[in-house]
Amino acid sequence: MNMEKSLIKARLHFGAIEHRLFSFISINWAGVPLRSCDIMLNFIRNTTTQSGLKVDAHLNNKNYETGIKITDEQMNEIRVERHEELPEWNYTICA
Repeated sequence: MNMEKSLIKARLHFGAIEHRLFSFISINWAGVPLRSCDIMLNFIRNTTTQSGLKVDAHLNNKNYETGIKITDEQMNEIRVERHEELPEWNYTICA
């Protein structure tokens, strides 16, 4: 089984792409009380642009253990293929 995962990091500060996207999401949910994660996710998922961009969003409820340390040797064993666009944020972890 191929176990590759492509990751796009979400940041609290927005880069150029996220900033442009967030404006469309904000327009979409303007004036609506965002009282639940389901309401927010629904607005995000139904956001589109004139150029055809569609947005997908998922809520991750997993609790992650903090304070886990890995060695440099373990880190070097991870095969990471960086994407051409924003390689520090967008990459694939290869099995």
